[in-house]
Amino acid sequence: MLLYDQHIPEGAKDGAPLLVLLHGRGSHKGDLMGLRPALPADAIIVTPQAPFPGAPWGYGDGWAWYRFLGGTTPEPETFEEGQAALEAFLQEIPSRLPVRPGPIILGGFSQGATTSLAYTLRHPGEIDGVLVFSGFLASHPSVQARPETASGLRVFWAHGTRDQMIPFANATDGRAALREAGADLTARDYPIGHWIEAQELADAVNWLSTTVGAGVQPR
Repeated sequence: MLLYDQHIPEGAKDGAPLLVLLHGRGSHKGDLMGLRPALPADAIIVTPQAPFPGAPWGYGDGWAWYRFLGGTTPEPETFEEGQAALEAFLQEIPSRLPVRPGPIILGGFSQGATTSLAYTLRHPGEIDGVLVFSGFLASHPSVQARPETASGLRVFWAHGTRDQMIPFANATDGRAALREAGADLTARDYPIGHWIEAQELADAVNWLSTTVGAGVQPR
C-alpha cells in the first residue's frame, strides 16, 4: 500500500466525492494537499506517494511514478509497476475511509497527471473524472484513447502555454486524441510555465462542481 495523506471533512457522509491527487516527478505525498483550501469543502482528499525514489534517476530527493525517457514516452517496466501500485491503492483506499465515497476523481500535476490519465484509459468506467494539470497522453501500448476507453470520459485538462517542462504541443496532441475518441473534454490554457496558478485551480473547481454533482449514490 502506498503511503498517503488524507483529509476527511468534518461531518463527512456516504456519497462524499473522493479526490485522489498524484504529485509530480521528484515531489512527495504532501505536495498537492496544499491545494485543499481551494477544493470543494465536502470532498475527501487523498494524496498518495509514488512508489519509486527519484534520486537514482536524477529527480532529486522526492518520488516518481515511472522513469521518464523523453517526449511523451515512459520507460515501460517502471510505468507498468507504477500503474499496478496505483491500482492496488485505489482498490484498497475506499475500505480505509470512514464513509463510502461517491464519485471518484483521479488527477494530478505533471507526471501525476500523466499517470492519472493513463490509469483511467486503462480502466474504463472505474473513474468518474480526471484532472490533468500540465500532463500528457503517455506513448505506451496500454494507453489508448479509443471510443471504448474514452467515450464520455470527463476530463479537465489545464496547461501552461509557456511550459518548458512539458511543451504545450503535448497538450494539444493529447487533447486532440481524446476528443477524437469522444471524451467529454474541458481544456483551459494559461500564459504560465510548469505550475498551477490560482485561476487554473478556480477553473478546475468550477468543473468539479458540475462533474461531482449532488445526488450521486455511494459506491
